[in-house]
Amino acid sequence: MRAVVLHEFGAPENLRYETLPDPVAGAGQVRIAVRAAGVHFVETVMRQGDASDMAPPLPELPAVLGGEVAGTVDAVGPGVDPEWVGRSVVASRTQPGGYAELSVADVEGLHVLPVGLGPEDAVTMVMTGATTMGLLDSAQLKPDDVVLVTSAAGGVGRLVVQYAHALGATVVGAAGGSAKTAAVQALGADVVVDYNEAGWADVVRERLGADRPVSVVLDGVGGQKAASAYELIGEGGRFVAIGWASQEPFEPTPEELAEHGTSYVNALLELIGHPERAPERERAALEAAAKGELVAAWQAFPLVRAADAHAAMERRETTGKVLLVP
Repeated sequence: MRAVVLHEFGAPENLRYETLPDPVAGAGQVRIAVRAAGVHFVETVMRQGDASDMAPPLPELPAVLGGEVAGTVDAVGPGVDPEWVGRSVVASRTQPGGYAELSVADVEGLHVLPVGLGPEDAVTMVMTGATTMGLLDSAQLKPDDVVLVTSAAGGVGRLVVQYAHALGATVVGAAGGSAKTAAVQALGADVVVDYNEAGWADVVRERLGADRPVSVVLDGVGGQKAASAYELIGEGGRFVAIGWASQEPFEPTPEELAEHGTSYVNALLELIGHPERAPERERAALEAAAKGELVAAWQAFPLVRAADAHAAMERRETTGKVLLVP
């Protein structure tokens, strides 16, 4: 099979398109002919070899990155019902990794694709959508909330904007560049700002009015943009960290929280602390997409261009979920 292999940590160009032996499904496993594979920003951090405390564990090299794939079962291992062969499925955890033409997954972790849901949509929802469901649990949004979503054109951000808009909340979407802000506007955000422009926070204040502060921030950027978003929260509001694409985590000090009368939750840590709920959230996200309650947004790169996908993500040029297509 063809796969993308990382032999040494470093630049995107270190992701090499190579031929590897076909993986074999073991006991309780199936092999999937991949039609779409997901890419996460955290994988760019892993590729760089970042060994800091805030970074994820580094893989043993050589490595095939990625985890979630959608495709067709083409073989089963011992103890697995052969009726699985030919079924369209999606899985969030695969071996040796998702950046490949073939991948192996435990049969217990499979989801059959709901009717009408394509592989690209399924890959977008099985982890990014499930993560969004968990983050929304932490946020506890209400119809009378004023919700500010940073990185609103990203995979999670788009889903959060859709959910908050459908709930009836006032939605402020912040993203970088005209193409991304236009995409957020199309999702139904009430106020849209380009947070690459100076004074964007003042624009939000002006558009909302002095008597309507932000009540909830869902931040996927971190750094200075997160700090500016935090200053927009009114008393009693809450800040929910859902990622840090800037690679600069932001967390208010206890003194700042007390002074502002606000609360802070790192929703990602809460998700990591409860992995037993992942299958439930995956099913909920796939069902929401199949019913049209949430619309998956994705940008696909050919598998051979995995390095380009990583580079584009690092330059913050992508919108929606980034996928690789063999």
